[in-house]
Amino acid sequence: MFVDRVLREAGYQTLTAKDGPSARDLVEQTGPPHILVTDELMPEMSGHDLVQWVRGRHPSVKVLYLTGYSDRLFDAKESLWQDEAFLDKPCSVRGLLQAVSLLLFRQLQVGLTSRLSPTP
Repeated sequence: MFVDRVLREAGYQTLTAKDGPSARDLVEQTGPPHILVTDELMPEMSGHDLVQWVRGRHPSVKVLYLTGYSDRLFDAKESLWQDEAFLDKPCSVRGLLQAVSLLLFRQLQVGLTSRLSPTP
């Protein structure tokens, strides 16, 4: 919910899924996202497995692993692929927006954080 709220308030369109299989179904129904934000540890499917599935069909999808389990992520894969990044949880609003901006635009987008309302 945090990621969805932050990205929506920054002007991004988002779709959310409760687990890996639901995310696969969503990609099949709506087409590939510009960026896939996933955790490594999820019910029923790892983030790494989800990314392999999505990128096997849509290689240009950019990926942001947002995880408190980066050790497990790098156990599953030796290094990040092109257009992949990871942030450790918990992360800040600014860190999330910077990571998304760098992946999508290869630069920081000025003013994204100014449109955010304060977090309680």
